[in-house]
Amino acid sequence: MLHSYLNGLVIALGLIMAIGAQNAFVVSQALRREHHLWVAGVCVFFDVLLVACGVYGLAHILTTSPVLLAVARWGGVLFLSCYAVLALRRALSKHSLETATVRPAQSLRAVLVTTLAVTLLNPHVYLDTVLLIGSLGAQQTSPGGYVLGAATGSVLWFFSLALGAAKLAPWLARPLTWRVIDFLVAMMMFSVAAQLVLNG
Repeated sequence: MLHSYLNGLVIALGLIMAIGAQNAFVVSQALRREHHLWVAGVCVFFDVLLVACGVYGLAHILTTSPVLLAVARWGGVLFLSCYAVLALRRALSKHSLETATVRPAQSLRAVLVTTLAVTLLNPHVYLDTVLLIGSLGAQQTSPGGYVLGAATGSVLWFFSLALGAAKLAPWLARPLTWRVIDFLVAMMMFSVAAQLVLNG
């Protein structure tokens, strides 16, 4: 179970860090002290829900078809490798998390609606969370441990952003910070892809 848990933690953290729109929104709300914990909670809830749907839905399908299992395995290797290459490319360029926008204060309802839009209308959420994380989790020896690891990664990341954004704002504004993060994401993705190749 520990191995599946750590895989879920690493993969979730790597992909969540790369979803810029969600991160930017969480940080911007935190900097304004505007319902930022609610925003983080909604992001975590839907991350865990979508991961669980992907893992348990795909797990049932994959266990009945060795062909689909092989497709999921090598598709995961390809996707993770491409993701790692893109992260490396970003690591070699200068970019930062843009959060500086000026607007009047919003109600909790308005903020939650925007959070849902940022979370659920982003196609990467479904490609990454349901298909990629789900297909990888369905191949784990302990799918439950994998989902728990992914949930831990989501909680750590979003609540760290929500609670620490004000103090981290100067750090997050530095292009070097996001280059380092992208490099770490690339290394994590390459590592998981290698596990799939070597261990199946």
